[in-house]
Amino acid sequence: MTTGSRAASDPESRDLGTFDLTVVGGGAAGLWAALCAAEAGGSVCLVSRKPLAESASFHAQGGLAAALDPEDSPQQHFQDTMAAGRNLCRASAVEALTVEGPGIVDDLIRRGMNFDRESEGSLSLALEGGHTHRRIIHAGGSQTGREITSALAQMVAEMDNIEVLEETSAVALVSDRERCFGVITEYGTITAAATLMASGGAAALWRRTSNPWGAIGAGPVLASQGGAELADLEFCQFHPTCLSAPGTPFDGALITEAIRGEGAPLLDVNGERFTDELAPRDDVTAAILTRFQMQDGQEVRLDMTAIDPVRFSSVFEMLGKAGFDATREPVPVSPGAHYMMGGIAVDLDGKTSVQGLYAAGECACTGLHGANRLASNSLTECFVFGRRAAMAGLEETPGVMPAPDDWRFDPPLVETRQSVWEFAGPLRNMEGLSQLASDRYPLARAIGSTALARKESRGGHRRTDFPATDPDLDFTHLIYLPGGEIELRRWD
Repeated sequence: MTTGSRAASDPESRDLGTFDLTVVGGGAAGLWAALCAAEAGGSVCLVSRKPLAESASFHAQGGLAAALDPEDSPQQHFQDTMAAGRNLCRASAVEALTVEGPGIVDDLIRRGMNFDRESEGSLSLALEGGHTHRRIIHAGGSQTGREITSALAQMVAEMDNIEVLEETSAVALVSDRERCFGVITEYGTITAAATLMASGGAAALWRRTSNPWGAIGAGPVLASQGGAELADLEFCQFHPTCLSAPGTPFDGALITEAIRGEGAPLLDVNGERFTDELAPRDDVTAAILTRFQMQDGQEVRLDMTAIDPVRFSSVFEMLGKAGFDATREPVPVSPGAHYMMGGIAVDLDGKTSVQGLYAAGECACTGLHGANRLASNSLTECFVFGRRAAMAGLEETPGVMPAPDDWRFDPPLVETRQSVWEFAGPLRNMEGLSQLASDRYPLARAIGSTALARKESRGGHRRTDFPATDPDLDFTHLIYLPGGEIELRRWD
């Protein structure tokens, strides 16, 4: 394996090699897909914009959701996921995740992953919003992302048939809009029989976000330009308990839901508990927004004073750096953009509408999450569907690469992030979405257009001008076509 950045005066003239599979993204989905493909005998190139230790997965506080308790079952996990998704989840995707999830956990443990355990040795199972059983496993408390991606990166490093290009950005796909032939990076072109986008999410496209600043949806932009369909872009999940510290670098920092699962209540301005903290996230977010209105914009607070800080050391340390002593007093919180349910439209094997192009993880949309993601399903998703996409990708055969076009990825301006937050934040309306639909950044335009077209409120999509849920749109997905048209489609 080789690592490191590349440099060239004429990047596109450089041939960076030919592989069975190129994976774009160094988070959990990308690392796992690369590892699975390499173990199956494929030659793999892994392209990561950041060092592997700086991916969004690395910073994830949540865990993996799987039915591991004898009193739990994949069927109950299925029902909880469907209920949280507000009649929009693709049932076949939910079944795949809930049935295959426990086996993924067993596989990771066999590979040496150290998940948190109780004193007698059993796995420690946490409870989070929308789950009817304790089924969330963590590693290092709120440092699950760090532990998992570090372990996966080490496994990838030990594979001779994986070449890793860190600090390397994909700037375009080589595609004739019917077939993908590889990836153009800032340092050269990679030819591949299959290309798998695992580039992470887009929640940092909203100004107030829990995500690293680079989570701007580059994967869906590249895929759409390459001819792929996108789906469910109107659905962003707003995490209810992001730190409220306006004007500081800590504003929007995530306070993991597992803390609420251990009993931390949400309090209004009078110090009274006002909602069920373990309801699905869209409900908790709505309750907080309503409370804001009732108390003239004053903040709500999360009371963590009864929580053991050792168990969630990274959260308490972050709060301390932000100037809050969470062991002594409640901390102010408000919703922030956290997770994109929508992305590159794929089937259960990660196949997009473009031959040879696959996607997995947060940049993909299988329909698993519906209108509102069930907490901690996303990390499980990276493993279940990352492996499926890798195996399917290895079945592709190389094509004859065409000459690339001139389009190259251009990141969003700060003004776009402000517009997305203002016009497509937790509350939306026709006037604001119409403005967003003409933004210069392609994904912002697509979000504005699809949110404008969905004339109802459902899950993470709440319109003040269409406050009711339209039952005629149950299980109906808005597909954003490469030309900007929108098609309604029901998935099996």
